[in-house]
Amino acid sequence: MIDGKSVLAVIIARGGSKGVPRKNVLDVGGKPLIAWSVLAAHRSAYIDRTVLSTEDAEIIEVARSFGCEAPFVRDGALATDEATGTAVLLDALERVPDHDYVVLLQATSPLRTAADIDGAIEQCVRTGAPTCVAVAPLGKPLEWLMRISDDDRLEPASDGTLPDRRQDASTIYAPNGAVFVALCSRLKETRMLFTEETVAYVMPPERSVDIDTPYDLAVARELASAQGD
Repeated sequence: MIDGKSVLAVIIARGGSKGVPRKNVLDVGGKPLIAWSVLAAHRSAYIDRTVLSTEDAEIIEVARSFGCEAPFVRDGALATDEATGTAVLLDALERVPDHDYVVLLQATSPLRTAADIDGAIEQCVRTGAPTCVAVAPLGKPLEWLMRISDDDRLEPASDGTLPDRRQDASTIYAPNGAVFVALCSRLKETRMLFTEETVAYVMPPERSVDIDTPYDLAVARELASAQGD
């Protein structure tokens, strides 16, 4: 709990991943990918209950072996490429009601820590925002981003002028998929994780790996092995 408010964590993982087949049960740093999120949630100072949302029997078995609850099986319609994380989260809230805050943890972000989870929860509560989203700085400033035209010419992606010094350029952030925190009542009302009131929790790039490709998996494995547990 935090400030007398209960917190539910929902770990989402589906069995039909295509970029890296069966990625949620693959080994990363000596344990299945799904286990990283389960253990981080268990180490949180604020999370009261952690549940899994998946349609996959093997993922359920592996998650349960690390102490995660799996009180329901996600409907197949919410396990497709078209299903959104928000829809999956709202489904979980209907099945596991009566919490004040919900934390969405994607299994594909193994390097996020309990401190990151708690930091995002604290940010959401402290600011009174309906949602908080973890972000990481992009490697290049906005003014350096380019488009390629139909005739292969480079065009600026923004209206900004490229500064003479890198340190004078603006810092740009992108959601890293690691932690989403929402006030349950507002999420049910808006059905959106991103609103004009959403606040950010900044994480470093080395804890922001989101596994979508074999390259991402290789990077996560290297970082996880160096990090230990």
